[in-house]
Amino acid sequence: MAAPMIVDGRPAAGEWGFATPWSGYRVVVTTPAAAPELWHRYLAEAERSYAAHGVAGVLDLDELRDGGATSLFFAAFAPDGRVVGGIRAQGPYSDADEAHAVAEWSGDAAQPRVRAMVDERLPLGVVEIKTAWVTRDFPGRREVVAALARAPLHASMILGARFALATSAVHTLSRWAATGAVAVSGLGAVGYPDARYATRVIWWDRWALPDTVTVAELRVLDLETAQLLTSAIPAPRS
Repeated sequence: MAAPMIVDGRPAAGEWGFATPWSGYRVVVTTPAAAPELWHRYLAEAERSYAAHGVAGVLDLDELRDGGATSLFFAAFAPDGRVVGGIRAQGPYSDADEAHAVAEWSGDAAQPRVRAMVDERLPLGVVEIKTAWVTRDFPGRREVVAALARAPLHASMILGARFALATSAVHTLSRWAATGAVAVSGLGAVGYPDARYATRVIWWDRWALPDTVTVAELRVLDLETAQLLTSAIPAPRS
């Protein structure tokens, strides 16, 4: 039996959700405790996706399974009911060393700077985005990737934080930039999870989105936010 959903220490609805505009995909937003079966489906598909790239070990599945570190997760459903993508959020943090990004820069001379960036933002709220995946060769992959790229802004809104933090391989930065992520300048990349990847720190500031976010993207964000705030607002139709 699913437990009541608790977000940031407060009872909440069993789940939130939104339909991606002009497509048949729905994204459910919930917690591991409130939806344990869906959580384990999410983790199983994440493991399969990461294993396909040879980096499944980075997931720390033994720590993830109980859901304790995860404040929210997003699961994208295809019209046939399959879970075809997901992403999760941790936080809001109370200490910079809770951020996995700090650990990813372990042994690098820039680690103190990464820690300081998190620390200075803590008073206004920091959530961290982790474990993003989309099913390979899925025909609607582009739409699902775009929907999950907006998840950091939705997660920070739900959790009452101004900032969302993530680390991203250089080749995926443009996907995140489209929703407002800004890569930290002057901070070199690290080879995480292994030397094949050049990984950078990125931030979303929910109060000050950059010019990389188009008017069309802002419109989609507004439509999805409206659905998250109240089930009385229907999904947009083409």
